[in-house]
Amino acid sequence: MKPIHFTFVVIALFALFSFKPNVQEFQGQAFYFSKTKMELGAWGARMSEAQKKQIQSRLKNRLEKTYVLNFNKEESVFNEEDKLDAISGATDSWGKNFSQGEQYKNVKENALIQSQEFYGKQFLVKDKLQAIDWKMGSESKQIGQYTCFKATALVPTAELTWYNFSWSDLRSDTETKSDSTAVKKEEPEVKMTEVEAWYTIQIPVSHGPGEYWGLPGLILEVSADNTTMLCSKIVMNPKEKIKIEAPDKGKEITKRDYQETIQGKMLEMRNNRGRRRG
Repeated sequence: MKPIHFTFVVIALFALFSFKPNVQEFQGQAFYFSKTKMELGAWGARMSEAQKKQIQSRLKNRLEKTYVLNFNKEESVFNEEDKLDAISGATDSWGKNFSQGEQYKNVKENALIQSQEFYGKQFLVKDKLQAIDWKMGSESKQIGQYTCFKATALVPTAELTWYNFSWSDLRSDTETKSDSTAVKKEEPEVKMTEVEAWYTIQIPVSHGPGEYWGLPGLILEVSADNTTMLCSKIVMNPKEKIKIEAPDKGKEITKRDYQETIQGKMLEMRNNRGRRRG
């Protein structure tokens, strides 16, 4: 019996010391709920409360969203959950042209891969992760069962919503280009957004929702401008293994080139609409 016992111990020790943990074995799912405050400005001042509520109900799908973040030690995939419109019963197909697509981040390789669609055209945006200079404080609070610590940062506003476009942005961009052809002016000041994040070292990964990452723990809450995103549920090491893979369909392009391409398409649409009216 002794030789058998000795052999078993040797095999067990060999297995223990030869074991190398695989980052893919550690997995988690974080579910987020985002809420954006609607700002109507001077136009809203002339509206009744009933009119404001009516607009809010119509825009609910764009003001309130739910997301899922699947992650392991090094990689994450962030995606919005489809939600039916409360009034029409359909998904927001127009809003999808200007909303965030499936986002893959690899914090070890400093890589971003994001799937974007614009009027049926598929793009695969590949770039580096947005660098964030976090200032970590000692303030803490509880989010569910997790102790979270506060961190703040200033991030270029355009980098937080690089996939989103509006006609007003198109006008300002066109005006800037026309000005630069006439007289060379100073570079416009970069608009910055103050970001407040709450992360937990109980889940020691550098992931977070959307563009946010780079803290010593998972980001459970983040506020920027008029939008707050809060984690409502976390599932660690779910029974069914999660596939964490980068999207791979679409024309490969950088963030900057994607912005220029979409702005060019929007300008073309505006000009075509103007010619039809004429």
